[in-house]
Amino acid sequence: MKKERKVWAMTLIALWLLAPSKTNAQQDSVVTSNLEEIVVTATKFPKSQSETGKVLTIIDEDQLKRSAGKDISQLLNEQVGIVIAGANSNPGKDKSVFLRGAGSGYTLILLDGIPVNDPSGIGGAFDLRMLPIDQIERIEILKGSQSALYGSDAVAGVINIITKKKGNKPFGVNGTATYGTYNTKKGNIGVSGSTDVIDYNAGYTYYKTDGISEAKDTTGTQGFDKDGFDQNSFQTSVGVHPAKGLTLRPFVRYSKFNGKYDAGAFSDDVVPVYHSKFLNTGISGDYAFSKGTVHLQYARDNVKRTYITRDYFKPDSSVASGFSGYFDNAEVYANYDLAEHFQVLGGVNYQHHKMTSSDLKDSTLHIVNPFLSFFVKDVHGFSTEIGGRLVHHSVFGDIFVYSFNPSYVINNQVKLFANYSTGFKAPYLDQLYNPSYGNPKLKPEKSKNLEGGIQFATLDNRIDIRGTVFSRKINNVIIYQYPGYINFNKQNDLGFELESTFNVTEKLRVKAFYAFVKGEVTTKNSAERDTTFNNLIRRPKHSIGINVGYAFTNNFYVSANLKTFGKRGDMFFNSTTFATEAVSLKAYQLVDIYAEYKLLQGKLKVFADLHNVLDKNYYEIYGYSTMGFNMNAGVTFGL
Repeated sequence: MKKERKVWAMTLIALWLLAPSKTNAQQDSVVTSNLEEIVVTATKFPKSQSETGKVLTIIDEDQLKRSAGKDISQLLNEQVGIVIAGANSNPGKDKSVFLRGAGSGYTLILLDGIPVNDPSGIGGAFDLRMLPIDQIERIEILKGSQSALYGSDAVAGVINIITKKKGNKPFGVNGTATYGTYNTKKGNIGVSGSTDVIDYNAGYTYYKTDGISEAKDTTGTQGFDKDGFDQNSFQTSVGVHPAKGLTLRPFVRYSKFNGKYDAGAFSDDVVPVYHSKFLNTGISGDYAFSKGTVHLQYARDNVKRTYITRDYFKPDSSVASGFSGYFDNAEVYANYDLAEHFQVLGGVNYQHHKMTSSDLKDSTLHIVNPFLSFFVKDVHGFSTEIGGRLVHHSVFGDIFVYSFNPSYVINNQVKLFANYSTGFKAPYLDQLYNPSYGNPKLKPEKSKNLEGGIQFATLDNRIDIRGTVFSRKINNVIIYQYPGYINFNKQNDLGFELESTFNVTEKLRVKAFYAFVKGEVTTKNSAERDTTFNNLIRRPKHSIGINVGYAFTNNFYVSANLKTFGKRGDMFFNSTTFATEAVSLKAYQLVDIYAEYKLLQGKLKVFADLHNVLDKNYYEIYGYSTMGFNMNAGVTFGL
């Protein structure tokens, strides 16, 4: 308890020291307000943030360029309302996305607006390790239930990862080379270009690290082996413009990685290894006309995973298990301007899931989703969206979800917003049909979501402050209870977020946030009576983040990032007693420092990215190691 108080005291002192003064904030001018920033994910077509009441966090191109020493999970872990379990554990360890306290399967991942999925995994959650950060241009994080717009899994929100598309001249080349702690090496090379009739981008990334022991070594002998990780990734897309207003963009993404892992919490093993492959192919198309745009999307995800582990019955031997998943997503939709202040969006989505594994042969399901939304656009500051989606599931039949999202802007500076929506998450193939623990009688999880808040942004973009309160209730929550999966619980989550950006001067920016979330599950006890208890495993009630960036010159930039994670609970399987035990994880702080210097008029940049500079010893997941002080340094170039 004393240690946690010390952590929060240090955080509050840092907030006070870094708070901007009004005098400095009035010295320079910046021209545009964040309320006027154009986003895509909120409505599936470009729209100003002032015209939507949805809550978005934007990671822009500049921030991504300054994240070459991170991976995507570490960058997301710095954002308000997001915790990535495993982000700072062994680099090859699996990562779990917790958005606003929801479990990892409740956040939908998009690549360029198209859902990505792994039907072979439990819950279908996409593996963030598949995507190198070097191939990403922008990330839009859309919070709150978005099932009316995006379908299953979008219960807590959507993370839209927008990849690099084209250059600003006929031919350009760019690259990155880094080296860091744990003998970590990364190289990236890319080419891009654009003309009147075609644009293109292609990139290759190689990453290799010796890593650390995945399991925490408490023996005192430091005898646990390191669990290394290597990855090769390639991406290419070509945009063709055969006629006025028409763009067709085929794409291919491929990622292959290999790594070692351990037997479990506190348990080393030199035998286990894994191999994963991800192939994402497809095409997107847009035809723009005077009053709208028609959009076409198709993508296929092919994921293959192989695990080699020690044979439980023959400890000197190993056994292999394989999993394959195929996910097809096809969608056509259009947005149309009915009048000056009225718009409509409508379309239909088709999804096909297929899984094959060592235990399960060729299980499939499909989903057909027509959807429709109406928009009121800036009628004396008032905007709203009313939308619905009818889901026809090959296993569960029909489900209808909807959303209502009004907002009101006062003097182009203050935005009041609210959102009420329903959502759903369908069980995945492994949960339904696995012969060992599957349950074909599972029902979809259904949610009711309410959020509201206020945002204030000055016209000169000096100050941007947003406060949001949210509530999420989920019925038919799927849990594992021996011998398999069942619909058993009700989950109620409640929280709020306060986030701010201060452009103190043209050279100094301070961003800060506070997030709170609590979650309670209601279940039946042995007497068939309801019992309620807190259950946000590995997710803190309280988190605070501060980021300070300062440009000493046009070429020299330094930033520092602090994030404080409150104490958390976890569940630990004790291999000695064969019992699952509740444990408490202490609060901790992470401080990272980044510095860069540009040469040759910005064509060459050298940088250093220092992580956990306080060398904190902590757990993200009980019984598994986290990285102490570590760093990456390197060069990037663009010609």
